[in-house]
Amino acid sequence: MSAACRVLGHRIAFVADGPVLRWSCERDCGTAGHKTYTSAADADRYATAFNRRDSDAIGKRAPLIGLLPLRLWRMLRRN
Repeated sequence: MSAACRVLGHRIAFVADGPVLRWSCERDCGTAGHKTYTSAADADRYATAFNRRDSDAIGKRAPLIGLLPLRLWRMLRRN
């Protein structure tokens, strides 16, 4: 296990390969695995869901008052 994984935790990436869902650590520490699902659509659905990062959606579900500046910044950036 790498030092980054010990300190920050693994950064797992998921890939659907037909009905097989494969995962491995992006930091190349050697952590990996796989699971077989009944269909390729199930494996793809799980890979998409598991690869979603909270940091990708920061500010989208922000509380109305507490993070109002962040909501305004996102709205201005979109336009």
